[in-house]
Amino acid sequence: MVRRFFGKVAGVNSKTIKQNTQQDIIVAVCALLVEMARIDNTFTTTEMETILSILKERYGLSHEYADAIVREAEKQLKESVDLWQFAKLINDNYSIDNKIELIEILWRIVYVDGKMDKYEHYLMDKLGKILRLNHNQLIDAKLKVLHSNRLE
Repeated sequence: MVRRFFGKVAGVNSKTIKQNTQQDIIVAVCALLVEMARIDNTFTTTEMETILSILKERYGLSHEYADAIVREAEKQLKESVDLWQFAKLINDNYSIDNKIELIEILWRIVYVDGKMDKYEHYLMDKLGKILRLNHNQLIDAKLKVLHSNRLE
């Protein structure tokens, strides 16, 4: 359904290839968000709503297509051995600044419930490494999210 939607939007030309790449990147980002949300063995309604909100705001998707992206990401997560395939796509297409923004979004998912557990900590460290970010970039992003959460 998602592939058909993006295919109709782009038409059959060079834009189709570009649009499919964009779709794949969005699915890869969503897969990391979903994995972060469920790493502690609970995938709450609030976490799902946050992911859908991020997809709609960041990528301009309707609720229906954001749902379809989440379903596709969950399917690909089940079929994957690890997160490398998603990180590779992001590394190949995102700048350092884009990846830092993604890490900030991941921190938002971590702190949706107000706390970070050991599994979320482990996954953030792992994602920082496979997204080729250093420890300071991870901590700066975390502090930015924590600070903005206090202001809300």
